[in-house]
Amino acid sequence: MSRGFVKEEDQEEIPMVPPRADLPLGATNYVTETGLHKLVSEKDRLIKDKELSHQDNEKEQRIAINLINAKLQLLNERISSAKVVNLKDQPLNEVRFGAIVSLLIGDAKTPKEFQIVGVDEANIADDKISFLSPIARVLIGKKVNEVAVLKIGKTDRTFKIVAISYTAKPSIYPLNID
Repeated sequence: MSRGFVKEEDQEEIPMVPPRADLPLGATNYVTETGLHKLVSEKDRLIKDKELSHQDNEKEQRIAINLINAKLQLLNERISSAKVVNLKDQPLNEVRFGAIVSLLIGDAKTPKEFQIVGVDEANIADDKISFLSPIARVLIGKKVNEVAVLKIGKTDRTFKIVAISYTAKPSIYPLNID
């Protein structure tokens, strides 16, 4: 049937699905074990939401299910491409993926701690930064007491590595103050 004979109110509304965190084409989807568990938990929650979804009318029900299905499709793609990095295999004295890094930023006297994680796990409110972020890129490969420099416009922002850990416990490589 021609689209000209379809009533406007009978046409399905295409749900707008917010995109997942940006992962550039060709970039490996590195995740921590915790990050993968969060993705799987999100998938389980969406499946449960789909099963429990009950709308007043059939059209609203179809739209709600389509939205959940679209979110599940994006999530399944991200889960299937995930490459879990075993943090126990990371070099303890060097900043790598999964590292919890204590930093002195600029002239600060108190260190700030960040963990370098995958794009889906990154959340600055939780002090977790994506391994693709500019800060993570200048930190990766550095060791304790080294300084990483991030150019922001005409300004250089310095980050002195105070400690590196791959667990939430205090680092075994503390800052040596002489």
